[in-house]
Amino acid sequence: MILFALSHTVLAFNQEELLVYSDSMKKDVPVTVITPDDFNSGKSYPVVYLLHGYSDNYRNWSVGGHIGRLADQYDLIVVMPDGGFDSWYFNSPLKPEYRYETFVSKELISFIDGHYPTIADRSARAITGNSMGGHGALYLTIRHQDVFGSVGSLSGGVDFRPFPESWHIQQHLGTIQEYPENWENNTVINMTHLITPGNLNIVFDCGSEDFFFEVNCNLHKKLLEAKIPHEFYVRPGHHNWVYWFNAVKYQFLFFYDRFQSALEQSRASNTTLSEE
Repeated sequence: MILFALSHTVLAFNQEELLVYSDSMKKDVPVTVITPDDFNSGKSYPVVYLLHGYSDNYRNWSVGGHIGRLADQYDLIVVMPDGGFDSWYFNSPLKPEYRYETFVSKELISFIDGHYPTIADRSARAITGNSMGGHGALYLTIRHQDVFGSVGSLSGGVDFRPFPESWHIQQHLGTIQEYPENWENNTVINMTHLITPGNLNIVFDCGSEDFFFEVNCNLHKKLLEAKIPHEFYVRPGHHNWVYWFNAVKYQFLFFYDRFQSALEQSRASNTTLSEE
């Protein structure tokens, strides 16, 4: 349900701010949606879901028009939901009001596919994010491989066990001493056994000076050992927006390349319908 829409044209793309109601959390969740310049042309579009990091919000990625230009360049829709100050995008076993896994992977997907001309198939649906959002993108994709076909992570907190006192994680999982199973079961690096090799298009990167660099390297090694195809990039950089706004450009290219078969099928279907 759209409760309000603030629409304005920035450069060529269009940007809206919506409130999307979450039945699982019984509240409205702010969401930014960016559509490309040729929107309303009668065709269907792939979608990239872009998650923010800890202490940020749904507006951070849209600052400066970087993502809007990528939406135009690759002719796709970008959806940026608010993940709360510190949700980590899972359903908290301790706080029933924190059900961001359910919201993003089910409620938001259903809303976007119901209100925008999307290619409503996992082959045309990708998700990525920075820091907490990088963890969230991988976490949600691994747990919902029927929903997302492509996934990325930018400086993601892919193993948060080395940081038991940080980023309010213990408020949602309990302390690592009291609830070790919550920490073991909800950190991305322990979920790789759930991935069917070749089922997902995976790309992730991290700056060499980032405090998450080691855990990302460990994830890369674990995926190699399991023979799970993926792309992993290391660049000089820190845990900041300078790095993320540069790195996200390469992930959008990665997603665009993987969307091509879905786009071809969509065009063929539209051509057939128009001929009829």
